Amino acid sequence: MQFQLLAKNPDKQAEFYGQLFGWQINANNALGYRILETGAERGINGGIWPAPPEGQPMVALFIEVADVATHVEKAAQLGATVVIPPQKLPDGDEMAYIVDPEGVPVGLFKPASR
Repeated sequence: MQFQLLAKNPDKQAEFYGQLFGWQINANNALGYRILETGAERGINGGIWPAPPEGQPMVALFIEVADVATHVEKAAQLGATVVIPPQKLPDGDEMAYIVDPEGVPVGLFKPASR
């Protein structure tokens, strides 16, 4: 599990949270995704992703699952809205984005085998 911020200006957000909490920012990956390393013994790490032009800045939890497509299908059957269907990212990770029946955004994630 991790959290993720969707931001209109990911670089500015990364700088803000890095300075505010002392988090380390690592964007050394194929997508330039800003991984937030909190350094906390308790809690989780996160990242910053650019929000699409029509989107709003927000925070979401990403839950790691064994099969993204199966969980998205099940979530839809349970009343969730699929915002970003299952897709494979350039580094091999898989992800999808849903909004649960109460309106809470949740990401589903399967890391690439490394």
